[in-house]
Order: sequence, then structure tokens, then C-alpha cells
Amino acid sequence: MNNEKLPSRKENYAEWYNQLVLKAELADYAPVRGCMVVRPNGWAVWENIQSALDRRFKATGHVNAAFPLFIPMSFLEKEKEHVEGFAPELAIVTIGGGEKLEEPLVVRPTSETVIGSMYSKWVKSYRDLPILINQWGNVVRWEMRTKLFLRTLEFYWQEGHTAHSTAEEAREETQRMLDVYADFAITEGAVPVVPGRKSETEKFAGAVNSYTIEAMMGDTRALQSGTSHFLGQNFAKAFNIQFLDWNNELQYAWTTSWGLSTRFVGAIIMTHGDDQGLVLPPRLAPTQVVIVPIYKNDAEKEKVLPVVNEVNQQLGNFRVHVDSREEVTPGFKFNDWELRGVPLRIEIGPKDVEKNSVAIARRDIPGREGKSFVGRDQLNLQVEELLNTVQKSLFERALAFRKANTHDPKSYGELMDAVQNGWAYSWWCGKKECEAKVKEETKASTRCIPTDQPGGHGPCIVCGEQASEKVYFARSY
Repeated sequence: MNNEKLPSRKENYAEWYNQLVLKAELADYAPVRGCMVVRPNGWAVWENIQSALDRRFKATGHVNAAFPLFIPMSFLEKEKEHVEGFAPELAIVTIGGGEKLEEPLVVRPTSETVIGSMYSKWVKSYRDLPILINQWGNVVRWEMRTKLFLRTLEFYWQEGHTAHSTAEEAREETQRMLDVYADFAITEGAVPVVPGRKSETEKFAGAVNSYTIEAMMGDTRALQSGTSHFLGQNFAKAFNIQFLDWNNELQYAWTTSWGLSTRFVGAIIMTHGDDQGLVLPPRLAPTQVVIVPIYKNDAEKEKVLPVVNEVNQQLGNFRVHVDSREEVTPGFKFNDWELRGVPLRIEIGPKDVEKNSVAIARRDIPGREGKSFVGRDQLNLQVEELLNTVQKSLFERALAFRKANTHDPKSYGELMDAVQNGWAYSWWCGKKECEAKVKEETKASTRCIPTDQPGGHGPCIVCGEQASEKVYFARSY
């Protein structure tokens, strides 16, 4: 058990993040460079993310399936823009069973191609559409600079792939899934995200349009937290996904893809974490309530433990853990559970037993301010209310932080300053040259053209030409 203090976020944000992931036992470095081992604590968060998303996918008519990890190299070469976009990140298998393969196999970086080839077999008529399939799995992208959860060679995600008979229906699907991601991030993760469209430069390789939910981390950098892509007929033409329409004429299908990964675990850590450690939103926290028994001797222990067991049973509707470790002090336990981000801590000592009450400490408000004393007869109701309050408080705090660190610069010079420690919300003409200039001179990129636009026109922050859309510029992970 490592009880060394974390570096503060202000002192060294990157090291604070790295050490927190390791100390809270969310993940560890794997023997292969750039890969991670997701430990049970981290996987439990991911399982709760999966559950919340899967519920939403099924409510919108999607079903789960599984497709191969290996993709023939020729598949990726069928869609020119797609292969160019992913070429630097590919892991390629050339030997299998001790013999050189006739055709190299790519370890999937994403599955549009292999799924497209299957859809071409399954789709014959408009009656076969739409196909609404999601896959939970892992992918490999040979990243040069890696960071646990945020960017690793191998990561876990879901990828949805749908095929439709009309462009309108496919566009509706693209927007629907972006809305699903935004609802999930806000409602479950307490992460205030900005939904919007990616620029031509930043869009997914092979897409007509890419959409994203962008979140501000605790160091004001942006994190792309989920994406939804309208692929038009690009992959349908590459893989011959054709169907006979209502007029008995052969048409190409319209397809979409969308994904959210274990990167969202990183989003939760960096949106809500503080200098003491994790602060997990109650709806995604593996443990919502930890009970810490407090006693000095066997006589007090005999008084306290039966009540601890009763309270544990009483709170059966919540995810509860009793810390019964004998080898460490209550103070050590408090610090340990703060590090791990459990939303509520219940303390039960001899005096609490006598008063028929418990002490409850909120993780989001450290110290005495976050502590209250509750009668055991009201405990279920109080715990539920407190968890809801913590969830709401985390969202509101993160939203206030984003607003306080989002600037509306009036000149290019002001933009250059703004993106060093925040986001800039500015008019942009849409030209790649202006976008490239900002990136080259500030290391900030266009994060998204938000769905919610102010309307009207304004001068491009870079070149001064009239622009009809505002965009967020920010440095990102």
C-alpha cells in the first residue's frame, strides 16, 4: 500500500495524472511499450460506462455483434482516404503458424472495412435496411506518444456501424448517436461536453462529416470524448453494399460509424479529480459508499461491528463496501478511499452506535464542511439524496470551470494568449490555412464547430474575412 502524497495538479498536472492512475490501481504499464493493463478498479469503472451506454444503444434499436480482430490489408486499401489516414498507425501481421501469409493482416484500428464487407453479403433489398449493429472490443493503433487511458497502442471501446437506405436516415442516425454520447457524458459522467462538427482537417479518415463531444479537462486542455461519423456512400461503394430500392433499382447504402472508448475513464479522472485523488461521479463509481468501522479495543469492536453489518444490509440498493482491514488506522482508510474517489464515506464508532446515527463524509467537499450526521432510520433516503447531490455538484462545478476558462478573444493576439490556458471561442472562416496557422503558432487545434451557434456573422479571428460559424480552439490530449 503506497500512502505517499500525490504531486499537486498545479505543481505538475501530468505527473499528478500518471501517479493517480497507478496509485488508485486503475491501470498499470504493460510489458509492451505503449500498452496498459486495466486493473479491476479501472475495469469496474469501464463496466459501468459500458452498462450505461449499452442500455442507451438498445433503447435506440441497436444490437450487439462481434467481428474479427484481423482485417485483410486489401480491405483497407479499398477506401483511399481511410488507408491514408490510418497507415502510420497500423500493426501488420505477416507470419502465421510459422509461415509467411499470402496477404498481410492488419490488427484492426477500427472496423469499417471488415464490417462493410459483411454488410455487402447481408444487404440485398431495402427490406434488409437499416442494419444497426454495435461491437464491444479492442483495437490497436501504433501511437508514438502514449498516456494511460488517453492514448495507448491498444484500447477498449465500442464501435457502432449502421447502414441505411437514404442519406437523410443515415444523417439522423449520426446525430442521434452524438446526442446519446452527450446525454451519457452529462447524465452519468457529470462531464459537461460540447457537441459539434469536426473541421475537414480534423475529421475521421473516410467520413463525409465527423461529429464530436469535447470536454475541458482540469488543466483546461480539450479531450475528444466520443465521435459519430456520417460516412455517406464512401464505404458502401468501396465494399459494394448495394440494395434494390422500392422502384427495383440498384442503390448504394448510406453508412455511419460511432465510438467511445476507455479514454472516457481519463476524462472522468481529469474533469473531477483533485489533489487528494479521484472524485468519481456516483452513477459510474464502482463503490458508491464505503463504511469505515472505528473502535479502539475489543469491547468497542463488539459494539460497532454488528451495527456496521446492519447498515451494510440496510444500504443494499447501493454499491457498498465495508473496509474491515485491521492492519491500518481509520485515518489511513480515510485517505485511501479519498484517493480512490468513493463518493460517500460512512463512519461508525461507539458514540454513533449510542446515538443510533452515523457520520457521512462527501468526497466532493473535503473536511468538516462535507460531513453530516444522520439517524439510521433515515439513512437510505439520506444516502440517495446525497449521491444525487454529489452527482449534480460535480457537473455544475465542471461546467463553471469550463465557462470560466473559455474566452472570446477580439484579436489574433488575444487568441494566442487565450489558448495557452483555456479555450478560445471565435469566428472562423473555415479555411484550412487559417486553421493550420493557429496550430503551428499555438499548438491549438479546432476542437469542434459547436451545434449551438450564435447566428449572424463576424470577422475570422485569423484573417479577418467574414465567417458564419464560431469554433472552439484549444490545445488537446
